[in-house]
Formats: sequence, structure tokens, C-alpha cells
Amino acid sequence: MPPISFARGAPAPELIPAAELAECAHAAAIKEGAAVFSYGPAGGYGPLREWVAARHHVDSGRVVLTVGGLLGFVLYVAELLEHRPGRVLVEGPSYDRPLKILAREGAEIVPLEMDAEGLDPDRLEHELESSSDAPSFLYTIPTFQNPSGRTLSPERRRRLVEIVKEHGLPVLEDDPYRLVRYEGEAPPTLHELEGGELVTHTSSFSKTVAPGLRTGYFVLPASDASAFEERANATYISPPFFAQATIAEFIERGRFEPNLERVREGLRARRDAMLGALETGFQNGSSWSHPEGGYFLWLDLGGGDADVLAKRAEEEGVTFVCGADFFPPDSALGASALRLAFSYEPPERIAEGVGILAKLLGE
Repeated sequence: MPPISFARGAPAPELIPAAELAECAHAAAIKEGAAVFSYGPAGGYGPLREWVAARHHVDSGRVVLTVGGLLGFVLYVAELLEHRPGRVLVEGPSYDRPLKILAREGAEIVPLEMDAEGLDPDRLEHELESSSDAPSFLYTIPTFQNPSGRTLSPERRRRLVEIVKEHGLPVLEDDPYRLVRYEGEAPPTLHELEGGELVTHTSSFSKTVAPGLRTGYFVLPASDASAFEERANATYISPPFFAQATIAEFIERGRFEPNLERVREGLRARRDAMLGALETGFQNGSSWSHPEGGYFLWLDLGGGDADVLAKRAEEEGVTFVCGADFFPPDSALGASALRLAFSYEPPERIAEGVGILAKLLGE
């Protein structure tokens, strides 16, 4: 048997609508012909761009479809650091891939403390007022955060937007998990609350349709959209129109919402299996987040060494990512925490894997 993976932040294969996407890909190719196999505008496939714009109540010229969300992040960082070099504020913990990109670009990464309600606005305000150098931008994943699964509360969202406006701080709101909600009320996005002048909103179709289509999008301030699109053109000439047209056909056929509900149901069962197994097996002072959606939860071992546990768990056929990976390289934070992804494995394997972790920790 392959290892039980709590490391992969990916959807289970059975949650990807492969047969329907194959039909949509064929239909898109027949409908559009050579156009979807050719070069075209760097902003992306027009009908999909317009659909995204309508959902976010902006002009389609402010939407740029990117080759995945992470490459879009690279474009955004290059633009911001060129004009506002210096510190970049992030949540502590934060998604490890952007942290690696920021470190590679030579940015000073400043993690801001989180709790069960997400990023603490007081920490943000303190950081902004304690230095004379304005940060380049704030990078935040406010909904079902990777890696913690936490969601920024509505009250904190409003307070954060007030602080951002007061200091003129650009914000990149990374929101790929927002629609993957199993319960509770969805709070407004930071982009909605702020109006889209300082907040750039980014998401993707990786969690709602399929990651292999590599289609993300950025909703940019009107003043930034043209430069962002030009940088995309200079980086990869043209996006993959065939993949974007396939998604547009999938949406046009009315498959987006039914598929999203199917994904939610499958992930809810996996989340519940993990929470249930933790409640049963972890009685040693550990604590964990209780996400209402998304892919991940954050497990704090209460002082235990996550790296030691990771080595022993791998020998027993269970993998996860240690918490230290979600902080800047020079940080000592996260040593007793780990990220558990529940998106990939079926419920029975999740329960088995958590049981193995509990046993190892008990030993």
C-alpha cells in the first residue's frame, strides 16, 4: 500500500470530474477551432475572463487569467518589489511556496501572529507603526488558510481593511478555498470590503474544478491591471487557451455549481473523519484547528517535536508537512506543529493515519 499522505494539498482523484472535462475539452476544441491552440491576449480566454469579472463585479479588463495561482504570485511579487522594495508581511504560519519565492527574491519576510480567528489586526497595526519603512505589501489567505485551516473573522476583516486604508498598504488576498465551504456563513472578501483599490484578489480553479488545468486568476486594481498583463505577456507570451476554454465550457453547461457541491460533500466527509480521529486518539495536550472548509488543519503537539514525529511516521507509512516549513527560513517558529491535509485520502485511510500518529506520539 502507498503511504497515507497528509502532506498533499491536492483533491482526491475521484473528486475531479475527468469524464465531463474530457467532453468539455472536445466541445471547446470543435467550437473555437484553431483559436484555442494559438497565441492570444495575455489576459486570457475572453468568455472565462468575463465570467470571473461578473462574479467579482468588476470590468473584465481588471481580470487576468494566469497559469496557475502561484505563477501569478510571481508576477505580482516582481511588480510590487520593483516599485516598493523591502519587507513583506505574511501570516505566521503561511503557505510555504510563496515564502520560498519571497526568500528567493531577497525580500525580508515578517510573519504576523495568528490565533483561532486568523490574523490579528493589532499585530498588523503594531508592525506598520513601529517602523518608518513602509512594507511592500501584505500577503494573506483569509479563508480556510493554508496551512492552518483558519478563517479571518468578519470583525477582523473590517478592522484589517481600516488599517490598510489608513496606511495605504497594498494587499494580496489569496482566496482559492473560499468556495469549498462545508458549513457556516461566508464572510465578505477583503476585496469587497476595501473596494479593490488596494486589495488584489486572487483565486484559481484548482480546488473547484481541477488542478491540472493550471488556471488561476487575479482581480487587480484598475491602475495595476495593464502592467500586470504586460508582465504576464513578457513572461509566458500567451496563456493556455485550451484549458481556459475547457473550464468556460464546463461552466456554460451548468456543471460548475453541481460539481462544487459534490466536492464539498466529499471533502466534508474527509474533514469529519480527521476531526473524529483526532478527538478519539489525541488526549495528550495537543490542540488543532476546526476548519469549516478547505483542505487543511493545524495540529499543535503542545511542545512535542514535529520533525521527530515526521521521521517516525514516515517509517510507519504516514506523511505530513512539519509546521516549521510554513514560517520564514530563519524563524524558530512552528517546531511543535504540523499541517494535516485531509483532501486526498479517503475517510477510512484518514482515520487509520491519524491513529498511527496518535500511537507514535503516545510512545
